[in-house]
Amino acid sequence: MALDTNKFNLPNPHKAPETARSVRHLNQIDLARRWNISERTLERWRWLKQGPRYLKIGGRVVYRLEDIDDFETTRVR
Repeated sequence: MALDTNKFNLPNPHKAPETARSVRHLNQIDLARRWNISERTLERWRWLKQGPRYLKIGGRVVYRLEDIDDFETTRVR
């Protein structure tokens, strides 16, 4: 007989909540696809200090969705 470890219907502390799984960042590949530009363009913009703000986390570059939205808003003509 298996031991019922969750007989009181408690949340699993090892499982991430659903809201934590929502996408809040895009990597360079995803952003390049979203805007239909090359990944190299994003690299060049970072080097020239242009383009949307980005984070560098553990050697990876990610773009926060709110920064992408802000950048897009400033480009509306």
